Amino acid sequence: MPGETLVTHAVILAGGRGTRFWPRSRTRTPKQLLNIVGKETMLEQTVSRLRPLIPAERIWSVTNAEQAAAVRKQVPAAARKRVLIEPKGLNTAAAIGLAAIHARHVERGDALLAVLPADHYIAQPQKYREIVAAALDVAREPGRMVVLGIPPTRPETGFGYIERMGEPITDKGFPVFAVKRFTEKPALPLATEYVSSGKYHWNAGMFFWRVSTFLENLKAFLPKTHAALEELSGFIGKRDYKRHLRAMYQKLQSTSVDYAVLEPATRIEGPPRVFVIPAEIGWSDIGSWAAVYELLAKKNGDNVLAGAGYTDDAEGNFLWAPSKYVAAIGVRDLVVVETPDALLICPRNRAQDVAKVVKQLDRQKRKELL
Repeated sequence: MPGETLVTHAVILAGGRGTRFWPRSRTRTPKQLLNIVGKETMLEQTVSRLRPLIPAERIWSVTNAEQAAAVRKQVPAAARKRVLIEPKGLNTAAAIGLAAIHARHVERGDALLAVLPADHYIAQPQKYREIVAAALDVAREPGRMVVLGIPPTRPETGFGYIERMGEPITDKGFPVFAVKRFTEKPALPLATEYVSSGKYHWNAGMFFWRVSTFLENLKAFLPKTHAALEELSGFIGKRDYKRHLRAMYQKLQSTSVDYAVLEPATRIEGPPRVFVIPAEIGWSDIGSWAAVYELLAKKNGDNVLAGAGYTDDAEGNFLWAPSKYVAAIGVRDLVVVETPDALLICPRNRAQDVAKVVKQLDRQKRKELL
């Protein structure tokens, strides 16, 4: 609305488990709480990128009981009282809804929300902040929801895609397109078509909207979840809040915000509701140890070591054993990750399969390794 002042809040989704980063990633210290790339943890990097735009007292983190203490230690002091603990993980729609009603309570009215994953890498933070500012400007208009789309560099089958419409509807320093549709993770031939068309972007899970816009769409597409959250909002700040939180979470649906809200919003007739801004920002979701190797290796074939070591006739290895001297002779394209109680060894091209180890440990009830 012309002349309207809206305060911006950030919501960092920080409750994931990071099973592909075992043995470093554990239930209490998953990927986002580790220094996977660089000295800061992934969560600390996410907060640092935001601080020039959004003050710490308006940065919310949504996590679970196992990780809450570590999250509080890693966020700035002013953001510690903004750590929201879900009674159980119910995917992104519930987590964002929980943060939305808390931001509305603090502001006693509407606000802008930037919703961001805690565990992504961005090589160009200044350009990223400029695009975030543009996305928030578009989202200021009631009813508009904005996503950042990553221009694909390869036919990736592990990501969802966003298809954009025709020409930009506006330019906020960066072109803004209406979204035609969201698509699920495609098979390789379809992913190849997407990339060659130039009309598709990877969905990086970064969203921008008003609190009121999000809650209106939640009411339209997930009415039971919306009703439960509205009931819970009346208990924020009261002594029995935690009891009501546990009760209300039993009524929430477990579903992603993409599937439950954004996808159906693109199918409503009338003016576009969902928009995408292409974001070429050196993004990576760092989905495996192989992805970490790709970020840290100066060129393909380099060996990446966490500490002191020696290599001879060895290429393309990721060797993380910072407390030991590592000697690698005649080996290629391996991932080796050591912790005090476990050792992972696998080919780099099988790094996605590390999650299978965690499933096996779950079945064996090896809690000391989870």
